Amino acid sequence: MKIGIGLPNQVRDMRPDVIPAWAAQAEEAGFSTLGTVGRIAYPGVMDTVALAAAAGATKTIGLVSNVLLGTVWPPVLLAKEIAGIDGVSGGRLTLGIGIGGRPDDFVADGLGPKGLGKRIDADLEVYRDVWNGKPVGGGDNPAVPAGTREVPLLFGGFAPNALARMAKWGEGYVAGSVPPEMVAGSFDQARAAWREAGRAGEPRLVAITYFALGEPDTGRAKVHDYYSNMGEEGAGFIASGVRTTPDAVREAVQAFGDLGADELIFNPATDELDDIARLADIVTPGR
Repeated sequence: MKIGIGLPNQVRDMRPDVIPAWAAQAEEAGFSTLGTVGRIAYPGVMDTVALAAAAGATKTIGLVSNVLLGTVWPPVLLAKEIAGIDGVSGGRLTLGIGIGGRPDDFVADGLGPKGLGKRIDADLEVYRDVWNGKPVGGGDNPAVPAGTREVPLLFGGFAPNALARMAKWGEGYVAGSVPPEMVAGSFDQARAAWREAGRAGEPRLVAITYFALGEPDTGRAKVHDYYSNMGEEGAGFIASGVRTTPDAVREAVQAFGDLGADELIFNPATDELDDIARLADIVTPGR
């Protein structure tokens, strides 16, 4: 199982200028992937901006959005942004995509929080057309350079339609920020949807968990704040799962590995740069 690390782009009031240094240090530490969290109405940095900054600060590490809220974007604009980030990174980006659920994230005129399933289905068609050079805007010009590839897709979500979408369009599935015992069923459902769609092999399965090793109390508080829209019980539950000790980190690696995860991404609960080395010392010893 590969071990990745998230960028702190949606830690409340994070320092935006930490992102390039975070990305470079994560690559040097030997992590497989840099991930981002998607949110609009929150005092962080847009995932597309964070991924572009990370692409410029690194050379080999993978990049993934887990997950970007596709339905809050006009689809042609998002497809062009994603193609650009993938291009400048040398083809290292995977687009992890979801439909979103917080009404305040829908800030673009005409893109409200209704009919999201139908909208993402239509948007996926647009992404493919854009990446394959179809003209946009009623003219003759495509939005992306010749040679642009179709960016690989991962999907989150729990509904049957989300899993069917993953099996049709994607290369795999991203689980939510919940304990391994709750992820097991989601992974099984993703595998089943893959088989039912007649796809060969197995879907790529990605798990995510939060960590805060240097400032555990701050980390839990930041995660609680991020999920406060879920109410005290929901936010408290997710915050209680932040990995704050070496043993808890090792337990996550073992548990998600036992579930058959192809990759586990540790999302930071703070923007403390020293946490990169602390985590690497536990999960990539001897690097």
